[in-house]
Amino acid sequence: MSGALQALFQNQRSFGNPYMDVSTSGATVTTSGDYKIASFNGTGSFTVNKLGGNETEGSIVQYLIVAGGAGGGGGAGGGGGAGGMKTSSSSSVTATSYTVTVGGGGGGSTSGDSQRGGSGSASSFNSVSTTGGGGGGSQGGGANGNGGNGGSGGGSQGTNNSFDPGTGVSGEGNSGGDGFYNTTGYPSYIYTRNAGGGGGKGSAGTNGSFVTVGNGGSGASSSITGSSVDYAGGGGGGGNNSNGAVGGSGGGGNGTKAGNNGNGSNGTANTGGGGGGSASATGGSGGSGIVVIKWRFQ
Repeated sequence: MSGALQALFQNQRSFGNPYMDVSTSGATVTTSGDYKIASFNGTGSFTVNKLGGNETEGSIVQYLIVAGGAGGGGGAGGGGGAGGMKTSSSSSVTATSYTVTVGGGGGGSTSGDSQRGGSGSASSFNSVSTTGGGGGGSQGGGANGNGGNGGSGGGSQGTNNSFDPGTGVSGEGNSGGDGFYNTTGYPSYIYTRNAGGGGGKGSAGTNGSFVTVGNGGSGASSSITGSSVDYAGGGGGGGNNSNGAVGGSGGGGNGTKAGNNGNGSNGTANTGGGGGGSASATGGSGGSGIVVIKWRFQ
C-alpha cells in the first residue's frame, strides 16, 4: 500500500459512505430529513468514527454554542447578562472524539449582598468556546454595583449613578444597560432607583430612567433544530417605581418592582438567558447554556 493511500485510511475516511459515521453520549439525537441533530443540555461527547467521502459534507458540521447566563443583582439590582452565543453553518471536523461542555447559569445576588450576580460558565465544542454572561450589579456591593463583563454584560444597579454596566464580548453578545438614580424630592420618598437590563445576543440591555426599569436585551434566533428558537436574552433590571422590567426574548428573566418583595425571575434553562434583577430581594439565576450539532448522515 502506498504511503498516500495508507494516510487516507489512517484518517478513517469512508469512501463507501459519502457522509460521516457519528456516535454521541449525553445528547438527545433527532432526525430531520437527511440530517441528524444532537442537542446537549449538559456535558457529553461527539465522536466522529469515520469521515464521509463527500467532499462538501463528509467532514462538515453545523453548530450552535450558548454559554450559561448570569444571575441578576439584588436591591435595585441589574439584570444578568446572557451567555455568549456563536453559530456556524460549516465547521470542519476530523475522525476523533470531541468533548462537549455546556455552561451552567450564575446564581442571583441578595439585596445588600457584597457581590453582584454570579457569572455564567463557558460552553465549548471543537476548540470553539463562548463566554458566560456577566452578573447584574447589586446594592451594597461597592464596585460590585457595576454590571459584570461577559458574553453579554450585566446591567448596573440603580441606587447610585456612579456605577457602570458590563460589556459584552464582540461576536457573542452586547453590553448591559445603565442604572438610574434620582433623589429629587427626597426625603419625601419621591425618588427613583431603576437598574439597567442585562445585555443579550441581539441587542444591549436598556438603561433605567426616571419612570422605567431597564429591560433585558433581545436574544437571537437559530433554526438548527428544525424550528426557529430564540436564545441568549438578557435579564430585566429591578426597580422601585414601575412594573419591573421584562427579560429579553431568548430566555431572559423578568425583573421585579419594589413592594412585592419578590425575587427576580430565573433565566430559562438551556437558552443562556440572564436572570432578572430584584428591587428588594434576590436576583434570579441565569439559565444554563446549550450546544447543538447538526450533520448530514445520508
